[in-house]
Amino acid sequence: MSESMLDTVLAQFHRAADQIGLKEDHRETMTAFKRILQTQFPVERDDGSFDIYEGYRVHHNVARGPAKGGIRYAPMVSLDEVKALAMLMTWKCAVVNVPFGGAKGGVIVDPAAMSRGELENLTRRFTTELEPIIGPDSDIPAPDMGTNAQVMAWVMDTYSMSRGYTVPGVVTGKPVALGGSAGRQEATGRGLMYVLQDHLRDAGGIQGRKVAVQGFGNVGSVVAKLLQMEGAVVTHISDKDIALHYPTGVDAAAAANYVAQGGTLTEWNEEHGRCEVVDAGDVLTADVDVIVPAAVEHVLTEENAPHVKASIVLEAANGPTTNAADAIFKERDITVIPDIVANAGGVTVSYFEWVQARQYVRWSEERVNEELRRLITAGYQTIAARQMSAKDGATLRDAANWIGIERVVEATELRGIYP
Repeated sequence: MSESMLDTVLAQFHRAADQIGLKEDHRETMTAFKRILQTQFPVERDDGSFDIYEGYRVHHNVARGPAKGGIRYAPMVSLDEVKALAMLMTWKCAVVNVPFGGAKGGVIVDPAAMSRGELENLTRRFTTELEPIIGPDSDIPAPDMGTNAQVMAWVMDTYSMSRGYTVPGVVTGKPVALGGSAGRQEATGRGLMYVLQDHLRDAGGIQGRKVAVQGFGNVGSVVAKLLQMEGAVVTHISDKDIALHYPTGVDAAAAANYVAQGGTLTEWNEEHGRCEVVDAGDVLTADVDVIVPAAVEHVLTEENAPHVKASIVLEAANGPTTNAADAIFKERDITVIPDIVANAGGVTVSYFEWVQARQYVRWSEERVNEELRRLITAGYQTIAARQMSAKDGATLRDAANWIGIERVVEATELRGIYP
């Protein structure tokens, strides 16, 4: 039986809990879920018929602040996956020291098979199901796989209509015209670049490094473009339909801009790219310095980890590495920069957007990027220092989990148990 993402996340937690000697009562508290909403709801299709969809919203731990996490629309969404992602969000927020707890949500649906009107109907109905538990002081959703700024605009509008006034702080990742933050669209990719820059600061930097990026959605396309702009040679890029290789460097910026305007990677390559089409699996085993898994979870496994040639794995997706692959990377001395710090740029700038919404102010993109660099590099430096001071060959993931868990436990102890 294959390892589920929840299995992976719980195993990582228990390993970290063992290493820091976490008390049993805290161990039970940290693996409990504050709230789980599971709902089935009808959505009207364009032809007037109705289909029933299943959705979830999970709050893992809110000791450090309101619940925060994305909503994804995807056919493979499951309750266990959403619980795993909510737990990861708890540790992620703690590692970069933003005052949120972890949440996640999702609907089992293929958004590509729905019209714009059907997506709006689904979003508004799902928002109505979530209304009792979301809000700017309780749970602030954001975009994730299969959702975007437009979906967040519908969520905000639906919630605001139920209140009778506009509530911009109920979601983040909104369009800038509706109170979204400058810099939010590129935040996760930019945060990945900042973390890699800091990791390589004393080792020659990013310039000239060969990079392969798996996944070319909002995160993968942005990080590929930004790394290229910083002097990296992006030799491989891929999406769910095609994998491309160009030995002297794909024009990742041009490809990203083409895709951002609604084109596909396949169309870009036919019209402009002239890259070699390779097997999808070749991207993660490419002869490069850095691989960036930016698609879905569990793409680095016991089967392909022995063949990875890169010395650095920069986790852009949530949970892209199984526990078996992690052990192989440790044995092979391959550095994994874990998701809970590497891809925390999104939630960090979501925090900035929430602050701006609560204060009714607008920050410049320069300020957003400056604050993002400050917080995410501080988070990375904290886990790197903790790893260096540890014994027994601790990994960056070990150190990140220790810090995340310890900060949540500290907040739990300070608040106490009510009543």
